[in-house]
Amino acid sequence: MASHFFTPSPTPTATGDAVYVATVPLKASPGPPQLIMSMAYSLNLWKLQHFMVLIKPSSPIPQEVIVFDFQPRNPESIEAAISVLSGNLIPGVVLARRLKNVPRQRCWMVGSSKGNAMEMAIEFNNSWETDLRVGFHDCRHYTNELVQHLTGEIQILERLPRS
Repeated sequence: MASHFFTPSPTPTATGDAVYVATVPLKASPGPPQLIMSMAYSLNLWKLQHFMVLIKPSSPIPQEVIVFDFQPRNPESIEAAISVLSGNLIPGVVLARRLKNVPRQRCWMVGSSKGNAMEMAIEFNNSWETDLRVGFHDCRHYTNELVQHLTGEIQILERLPRS
């Protein structure tokens, strides 16, 4: 298999918004399941992490960062855990929220949007199928496809550093 090196763009273009990918621990029900997910994240087990797309508008006025992600509608429920483990479809949801700044860890700039990233992300999210199936249609697929829609970068998660 050929190895691809990821070289982030140093700055967004004058017309595009900065696009980032970030990762956080997968959510799980409290107790042992959450402890296992936290350990997997701290050990940097790539497939047991939750991926998100962040957009930082290229406005001269400082603005909040918008985070988009795709996850189970109720990620901490026992029913979701059982469905995920059995490979069944579960109801998913695309979320959007705000952050004051881009995270300093486990976050990579992947490029600049080809236009107004917020409008493009809303358009993309309106067409995204929300039935989630881990390994086939999950946060990794959402992140790859939204980044491709915004920047043209293909299969970005395959090229991110894993440490």
